[in-house]
This record gives sequence, C-alpha cells and structure tokens, in this order.
Amino acid sequence: MGRLGFGAMHLPTERPEDRKAAIAVARRAVELGIPLIDTAHMYGYGYGYGANEELLAEALHLYPDNLLITTKVGVVHSAATGDWALNGRPESLRAEVDHALRRLRVDRIELLQPHRIDPETPLADQLGALRDLREAGKAGRIGLSEVTAAEPAAGSTRRTRASRSARPGRPPPGRRRQLRRTPGSPGSRAGDSRAPGERRPAGHAPRGAAGSR
Repeated sequence: MGRLGFGAMHLPTERPEDRKAAIAVARRAVELGIPLIDTAHMYGYGYGYGANEELLAEALHLYPDNLLITTKVGVVHSAATGDWALNGRPESLRAEVDHALRRLRVDRIELLQPHRIDPETPLADQLGALRDLREAGKAGRIGLSEVTAAEPAAGSTRRTRASRSARPGRPPPGRRRQLRRTPGSPGSRAGDSRAPGERRPAGHAPRGAAGSR
C-alpha cells in the first residue's frame, strides 16, 4: 500500500448531477494512480445509510487489482434518538461488516478499521471479533482509526460498566502484530473524520492531533 489515499467522505451522493460528478471524481482518482480509497457507512448518511459505500461501488466495481478500498465499523446510529454511538460489541461488528460487503459488492474488505475504540466493550472482545473476521476471509487487513498510542494499553485494564470486576486482557503479541494503524483518513484533517454536520459519538472528547478512512 502506498502513501497516497483518497478520502471519499465529502463526495455527494444525492442529486443526480452531483452524484455523476462524484462518480467522475472517484474514477479520476484511480486513473491518477491513487492506490487507496477510504469510505464508511456514516459518510453521506443524510442520503441513506451506507450511501458513500454504495457510490464507490457504482463508480469503481469491478475494482482494479491495485486499488485498496477501506471502510470502517464500530459506530451505530439510533433511529430513536438520531444520535451516533460507539458500539464495539462483536455481534455489532460482524453485522456491520456483512452490510459493508453487500454495499461494496465484495467478498472481502481489504482494510477494515474500527472508527474508534469503544470504551464500554472489552478491548480483547473488539480485537478478537476483528481477528475472527480476518480469519473468516471477510477482512484482509485490520487497521485502527482515531486512536492514540495510550488507548490500547488503557483499554486492556479499563473496567466496563456492565462488569466492574472484569478486566479485559491485551491480545497476545501475535494478534497485535496483525493490526495496521492508519493515522488519519486520507484527505481529511487529523483527529476529525466527521462528515459535514455529523455529530461526534456520545462521550467522545475532541482530540487535537490524534489519528483519524
């Protein structure tokens, strides 16, 4: 994977003329040799859940062999409140991946990233679910988005509200080596991977210079 990437977060997906232009931009980025395009189900949410992923599939499927598409999981939307919230529970991560595979029209996500580490779910459970998805062939590589160097260590000893006595352990070294950190979404500001008008997940404090596709 090269150093250049294209963040698709701001590509419009609604009006036909804007969508046509967005498709042209995505295709031109690939023509210019961009090896990585970053998307997420949150991007373009105002126009439909997963709209940005579906736009890229329309523009680029069948994907060139030298193009890596990365998407993210771990944040869910509440229809009742309209808010976004972190959710790193294994069953939620698995469901999000299955939906992303369908929208992107692929059998495997080449680079899968949790948006952020969920402080309410044991870190070992989150990493274990990502490992299982990788071993099942649904993810090629696992990355981290919007994470500081201290968070994985803190997550290994942080107690969850559900079980104050449980202390999630760090994954074994072999598992940690499978993780690939992506420090910032391509084309977006460090520490802020929100789409326009997108709310930060509940309980997430702004960071000045953390990693972000």
